[in-house]
Amino acid sequence: MWEGGLNESLLTPYQAAFRELEQSIADTGEDHRHRFVIVIPVADSPLHLKSCLGSLLELCRAYGYGGQVEGRYRKVSVLLADDSSDPTSIEKNREIAQEFDRLGLTTHYFGLDEQLALMDGLLALDLSAIVGVHRRGAFSHKGQAMMRNITYLKLAEMVSGDEPLLFYSIDADQEFKVKVATAEGGQEVCAVNFLYVLDEIFSHTDAQVLTGKVVGDPPVSPAVMVGNFLEDVIGFLREMAASDPRQPYRQPAFSRAGSDDAAYHDMADLFGFKPAVDAFHYRCPLEGKPDNAACFVEFSQRLNRFFHGEHPTRNTWYKYEAALPSVRPARTVYTGNYVFRPEALSWFIPFAPLRLRMSGPTMGRMLQAEIGGRFVCANVPMLHKRTLEATGQSEFRPGLVSSVPPAREKPPSHLINPLPCGTPRGPSRSWDGSANDLSGQARIDLCGEFERQFYGDVMLFSLQRLIALEFPAHALAESVIATTLETVRAEMREKYRMKQQTLLERLGLLQSLLDDPTHWWNRSPELARALANFQAFAANLEHNFGADSPCYARLDAPANQETWRARQLGAIKGLHADRRVWGAALGLPRAALKQE
Repeated sequence: MWEGGLNESLLTPYQAAFRELEQSIADTGEDHRHRFVIVIPVADSPLHLKSCLGSLLELCRAYGYGGQVEGRYRKVSVLLADDSSDPTSIEKNREIAQEFDRLGLTTHYFGLDEQLALMDGLLALDLSAIVGVHRRGAFSHKGQAMMRNITYLKLAEMVSGDEPLLFYSIDADQEFKVKVATAEGGQEVCAVNFLYVLDEIFSHTDAQVLTGKVVGDPPVSPAVMVGNFLEDVIGFLREMAASDPRQPYRQPAFSRAGSDDAAYHDMADLFGFKPAVDAFHYRCPLEGKPDNAACFVEFSQRLNRFFHGEHPTRNTWYKYEAALPSVRPARTVYTGNYVFRPEALSWFIPFAPLRLRMSGPTMGRMLQAEIGGRFVCANVPMLHKRTLEATGQSEFRPGLVSSVPPAREKPPSHLINPLPCGTPRGPSRSWDGSANDLSGQARIDLCGEFERQFYGDVMLFSLQRLIALEFPAHALAESVIATTLETVRAEMREKYRMKQQTLLERLGLLQSLLDDPTHWWNRSPELARALANFQAFAANLEHNFGADSPCYARLDAPANQETWRARQLGAIKGLHADRRVWGAALGLPRAALKQE
């Protein structure tokens, strides 16, 4: 089916063959394969959740893993961990859980009341460094790491009997599909029998934790994709400037380029990948043979999606490789796609109350050090969709603040003093000359996410150095931890400074391309809205990453640096104590958990 790419004509018989296999297994009356509990944390994202569960139900219907008894799937259930704040979202999530339960997919709703009841039973233990401290009336929006840790406690209650069990932790904005590149365009298909191949891996290996990756939208923050996307936008505008707006747009061929080397990441070299050198070309999704002007408009409408986590030019595509032979040692946990045995409940997500990005890579480095080859990765990526097609935005994204300043009346054109052709403007300017005015378009502030990304990088690479000193197997002096944190912070700040310097230069070029009066988009009134979209994109880049960026100012504020230093130092120092109290919370001694 995969020779030379996906042969879609074989997909239906491929799925039917697995259903026949499931029926033959059921006829024997013996099925000792793993039962799966799919764990889905969700925060104010009912539309994403419904798509996610819909894809799981489609997977079950297509491949039939485990069969059914009285219309209910025997070996698949869902634990929906609701971290929503909005009452409407909470009610919708409950209804969605009930809907899919009626459709045969056993779905347990683990809401705020249930979470509080569970935590009330553990008041004798200080779990604050693992699940945080929250007021009873504000127990929502804890973040994915703390929510997952609380859910681990619920999962521990679900372990019973002799049936082999696997917990499968995913994100609500993912689907049980893969995205494949074809000559006609990208397709999203239910072409991987996830549950069957994962059972096969855990049945034939001693893996304790397995992580997959994602295809589709990247799993990282816009804060670490801005450089390469800016290059792609500049490349697009240069090509447009040299083209006739009425001529057909030159579509790039579909390619998997960049799918295996994190081409979407500005600092891919830090993770052992070779940075992409050339700009990626935008593939215009309009049907037929659209002209350059039409694709200019279409691309302009996708620029804002970047700030919500979508990368319009650098998607990741699925490449077939049989799952079991693809198993290899891992170093990063993709927290939206990992599977583990019950014994791995002892490995909670570390430092969760810090709410840092990079918690998965940090957790992965520790698993790599402590369980070695029992922490693996395999070719079982899930489809990742950051945004909703209807809005071009994520349903809920912590760390992103979007606001729309009031539009002001534009003065007569003779009062506007345009810059000479090709003059770099630095900050995007409105008709009255004020920097970064969006003239009624959305201002997007990424500073919260940017800060969590920076200190997440600091934590990850500090832990990497501490692990080389045999932490956490051996305790380290506080001075060693503190020095490591400060050294890595200074090094990362220099990397971010160099990245910002490059961005400033490229922002000037972007602005000169947009403002050049000889370019056809400045001579076509019908393109005014599209041009405004590009200008708004440039203004948002300038706000978040420019010379006067409040995001970078946060990194350099002495009081802020000291707060983060103290919090990160305290979190690392307290890890051994946290593990002891976690073992007590699970009701099992830690030594016993490690021996299973």
